[in-house]
This record gives sequence, C-alpha cells and structure tokens, in this order.
Amino acid sequence: MEEINDNAKREKVRVIPIDQIDDFPDQPFQVKDDEDMEKLVESIKNNGVLSPIIVRKKEDERYETIAGHRRKHACKKLGLTVIPAIAREISRDEAVIAMVDSNLQREVILPSEKAKAFKMKAEAMNRRAGRPSKENEPPVEPNFVGKKTVEIIGMESGDSAEQVRRFMRLNELTPELLEFVDKGMIGMRPAVEISYLQEEEQRDLVDYIDAEGTFPSHAQTIRMRELSKQGKLDTDTINEIMAEEKGNQKGRLRISLDEVEKYFAAGTTQKQMEETILKALAFYCKRQRENRDAR
Repeated sequence: MEEINDNAKREKVRVIPIDQIDDFPDQPFQVKDDEDMEKLVESIKNNGVLSPIIVRKKEDERYETIAGHRRKHACKKLGLTVIPAIAREISRDEAVIAMVDSNLQREVILPSEKAKAFKMKAEAMNRRAGRPSKENEPPVEPNFVGKKTVEIIGMESGDSAEQVRRFMRLNELTPELLEFVDKGMIGMRPAVEISYLQEEEQRDLVDYIDAEGTFPSHAQTIRMRELSKQGKLDTDTINEIMAEEKGNQKGRLRISLDEVEKYFAAGTTQKQMEETILKALAFYCKRQRENRDAR
C-alpha cells in the first residue's frame, strides 16, 4: 500500500503552483464544501498545510492529485497559489492504486465512493498483472502470492473478499438507487440483489419508491432478482411485490427525507437523524406533561 510515511524513500517535498495540478480523472471520493471543509480551511489558514499532498507527474509536464484533493481544494478557497507536494513519477495504474489506498483512510466514506474505488483498483491491478514485469515495479508481497484481486483488496482495506465483491456490485445500480444506499435507505444486501436487475427494472423500482415512499426488504429483492432471471419481472410484478405489507413497516410514519435533512449537519446518517428525532419527541412529551402538572 502507498502511504505518506517514512517508507516513502525520503521523497523530497517541493512547492508546486496549484494551477499546474489537475484532479485525478474520475476519482470517486467527493470533495464537499461542508462543515469539515470549513474546519480544514481554518486549520490551513492558521497553521499552513501540515502534510504535503501526493501528485503524479504527467507526460505533459503537469501534475495530477493522488492524495490530498481536500487539502488542495481548501488552499484554493483561501486563494493560495502554491502547495507543498511530493511528486512521483509512476504509471497511471500505480497512481490509481495509490490514490484509492490513500483515500480509503478517510474517516467517512460513502458506499458509492468505496464501490467505485474498489472497481478502479481491481481494474488497475488486473492490468498490471497482465503486463511483463519491470525492474522498477514493486514486487508482489509474499502474503499476496496466489490470491485473487478481491482478496488482496480486502486484506489491504480491512474488508473481506465477499464484502469487496458486494461493494463492487453497487456500480451496477442506477444513480437514484445508489443515492438511496448512500443515505442508508437501502441496505447493502438488498442493494446487491437489486444490482442484478436490468436497468429498466431498476427504474421501475425507483418509480415505485418515489411514488409510495417505501423501500424493498431483503426478501423482496431476492424474489425480484429470481423473477428477473426468469424474464418474468415487469412493472406490475414489481408493484405487487412492493405493495405487500412488511412487518417492519406497519404503522410507519412517512416524512420526506428532504424535509428532515435541512435540520441536520451535512453527513448525518439516517439512523442518527432517527435517534435525534425520537429524543426530541421524548423531550417534547416530558415538557408537555410538566406543563399539564403545573396547571
């Protein structure tokens, strides 16, 4: 794994103009102007860039970011024109692997980000495995010899090979369904089953969710996948399956997520929102009782 540490062969830190550094093409990790970005901007304003970004020198003599997209964005917001960086002359596939590994260390990673990152890394690793070895390429570690790509990715990321496969399946979801997964409205296992549906079938499911505000259970998605495999899944069938009452949805109050999200900080999960709302309701009921008793 590529890391920013003493194993970086004492790489020289240089100061590079920010306008000469491009973002990594199709990098999956989002850079948001949220509360965390504000904190990073304030930190750099007061203390400077404490850890240099990692860049790759391109053939056109420009650079592209491998690690440090958020730091670079924060510097641009501050109007800074240069940034400390370590420049590496490595291949595109080596850069992909390094970019994924460094960004997987982030504290918060969305399922969609991890899905695309794992796919990019797997494709880069497979391309490298198919090429003749070069003297300057890092050797394969003994623990990885004979292992499949997903197993290696899992060992390096702390996930099981099966979990890596599940994340990679999320790339087969439509954008709308993938957003539901990111927001915690569809779980990983149901999402994997849905990923095997045809695109048109997935869009029919999205239409139902948008209209009714309910999401499929794992059991329902298994049935949909089987019917899709048999060529028997259509709009009416999806509606019939989804219309079945699920035990965990009896008596559930429907409130638009858009209406709720505006009261929470960016990055708050659906579970955290639910817990906060329940605590607020408990506090409200307590105050109501106290007011009645005081009369």
